[in-house]
Amino acid sequence: MRRVEPNRWSALLLLLGVLGVSYLLVLQPLFATPLAEVEARIGELQVRNARLRSLLLLRPQIERRLADLNAQGNSFLPQPSAELATAALVQQLEQVVGEASPGGRGCAIVNREPLADERSLQEPYKRVTVQVRLRCGNAETFKVLHALESARPYVFVDQLQITAQRYFAVPGSVEPQEGGLDVSFNLYGYVLPSAEAARGR
Repeated sequence: MRRVEPNRWSALLLLLGVLGVSYLLVLQPLFATPLAEVEARIGELQVRNARLRSLLLLRPQIERRLADLNAQGNSFLPQPSAELATAALVQQLEQVVGEASPGGRGCAIVNREPLADERSLQEPYKRVTVQVRLRCGNAETFKVLHALESARPYVFVDQLQITAQRYFAVPGSVEPQEGGLDVSFNLYGYVLPSAEAARGR
């Protein structure tokens, strides 16, 4: 049996080293890394596909629910114009605050101002917004927000900011009350599409 000379072992080791370095420098970046990225992307798309399929299965239920809400006619503000809808929003706010705090002892409207909403231009339905600021106690704040967001037709509270106050003044009261909240938010709803279409004709 012939002995392999030491320089041949060295040459063999050198060849294996060159092949390993070539793999790391050439084959790994050109083939292995892109393949791993493609596999990861395929996994993400499969997860997304499964999620979308599960949502599509809910489509009949969602369509039935939308049809029920449209049949009830309480999804949109029924006023025929944005101006009347804004006035109705203000009136609804005053009524809710009055019910949450009879006589204005625990909650007061500091400001209510119609707001031109630029996002309404990109939306399919006309949106009317009132900028609101209240000074209320904790319990009254909860009652007002809950009453507004559970009302029909639907109105929504957006950009809610609440700041705690040490004292707050209530109209009709000589002494300021201890505690309370300074609450500001945008109150908005959507005008009935058929009414807006009638205005545009």
